[in-house]
Amino acid sequence: MTVRFLDVVPRIPVTDLAAVTAYYAKVLGFSVGMLWPEERPAFAIMRRDDATIQFYVEDDAAKCGAVMLNVHVADAMGVHAELRNKVAVEWGPEVYWYGRREFAVRDPEGNLVIITEETSDPATVAEDD
Repeated sequence: MTVRFLDVVPRIPVTDLAAVTAYYAKVLGFSVGMLWPEERPAFAIMRRDDATIQFYVEDDAAKCGAVMLNVHVADAMGVHAELRNKVAVEWGPEVYWYGRREFAVRDPEGNLVIITEETSDPATVAEDD
C-alpha cells in the first residue's frame, strides 16, 4: 500500500498580520478561516475554494517577504481581470514554454504570488528568455 499525500499548506512568516489578511481577503478574495488568539492574533488561516494559506507573526523581519506562492487556478485571465485594477501586476500574463499561463502580484510583505493555470495555448515566452 502506498501512502498518499493529501495537501500542502504553506505557513508564511509576516510582520503585519492584519495587513496581510486584509490583502488576501479584499484583493485576492480569500476568507479568514481562523485568527488566533482572538485578543491579539498572531496566526491566521486564509481560504479560497480548495486553496489554504497560513500566516504567522514573525518578529525577525529578515525572515519575511521571501516566499513565492504558486496559486493554481482554473482561469488565470479571469483572476487577472479581477486583480488588474486592484493591485500592481509584477509581470504577465504570459504563456510559458512549460505549458502554463502565469502572472504575478506581491502581497504587503513582498511575497510573490504567482497565479498559474495549465494551458495548451502557444508560448509567448521561450525557454531561453
